[in-house]
Amino acid sequence: MNPRLTLAALYAGGFLGPFAGGITTAMLPELGRDFDVSPQVASYSLTAYLVPFAALMLFSGTLGARWGASRSVRVAYLVYVAASLLCAVAGDYPLFLAARAVQGGANAFTTPLLLAAIATITPPERLGRTLGLFASLQAAGQTSAPLLGGVAAEVNWRVAFVGVAVVSLALAMAGLPEQMRERQRTTATLRSAWRPSVLRAGWLALVGWACLGGMSVLLALRAEEVFNLSAASRGLVLTGFGVVGLLSARYVGRSIDRIGARRAVLIGSVVGAVPIALVGTLPWLPAVTVLWALTGITAQLVLVGVNALVLGGEGPNRAGAVSVVQSLRFTGAAVSPLAFTPLYQAEPALGFLIPAALVAVNAPLTLALHRPRKPDPAPEGP
Repeated sequence: MNPRLTLAALYAGGFLGPFAGGITTAMLPELGRDFDVSPQVASYSLTAYLVPFAALMLFSGTLGARWGASRSVRVAYLVYVAASLLCAVAGDYPLFLAARAVQGGANAFTTPLLLAAIATITPPERLGRTLGLFASLQAAGQTSAPLLGGVAAEVNWRVAFVGVAVVSLALAMAGLPEQMRERQRTTATLRSAWRPSVLRAGWLALVGWACLGGMSVLLALRAEEVFNLSAASRGLVLTGFGVVGLLSARYVGRSIDRIGARRAVLIGSVVGAVPIALVGTLPWLPAVTVLWALTGITAQLVLVGVNALVLGGEGPNRAGAVSVVQSLRFTGAAVSPLAFTPLYQAEPALGFLIPAALVAVNAPLTLALHRPRKPDPAPEGP
């Protein structure tokens, strides 16, 4: 296949994962009516996708690299096709949820291998901007999923899953670049993926996403209780985070190429704490809306920076390493409401101030634990 089409398929895969994951967000009423379940039960369609996605990514990158990256991605896309079609024809809700879980599991075997493929074919001095482009397409998928899913639901929600299946089939045919078509039987081990430097990067991703992007739940509560916003208005306020993250991701990537991944993570974490503290305490809605949108930039600095930390070196099993980091990132998204909602209910300001303090302190401390070693000086000649 044309190398340009193969490269385009890498980035399209970054769009597809979060898009298919969030596609049911705007069609929950239609799902509830068709399957005769409540909207709350219909929302489990999101959980059914995300839980296996996050859980399997703890080791999916390593297994995929060991089996052969190109073959693993192709098979995962074909499984995605089958699961998407099963969603489209499901006659009862348990079968629909099972198909959604298979979708999430298949996505766990594409995202880390796509990131590793990008790192393999990208010169080190351009890695930040390419990861930024990948992150922008992930953000685009996450942001556009409710809109396009809602449009499809106006006709028939099942059409959306047929469309996802068609795109997945096209991506399966595209495959990966030639450089990723060799098996890695010797280096792709779980131990190489779970080395200390990867776990530190994963911890940065977990805390960073929990305390930045994870604050959307608390902001939605505050928007209703303090500003009396309707559901549509709350959604509009929250969308700013994703839109600005989408628009800034490529520029963030370029800045990472200049300043370095470690510095980007540090800046994103420390600077990002400021708007988080303010959106939880300011009484003026326009300021809260703007500050929340700007938080999307700092979150991209953290997430793209962490990916660059893991993928930028020559360590073994980059696919497995970035897989672990991405799993911990989504774990942060899952634990954020559980950790910070009780604080908000006890004292609303604390629900924002404590995460702000945590993300500001965590990055300097974690990065201080590991400083890259300087290369040994070249031996002098005789």
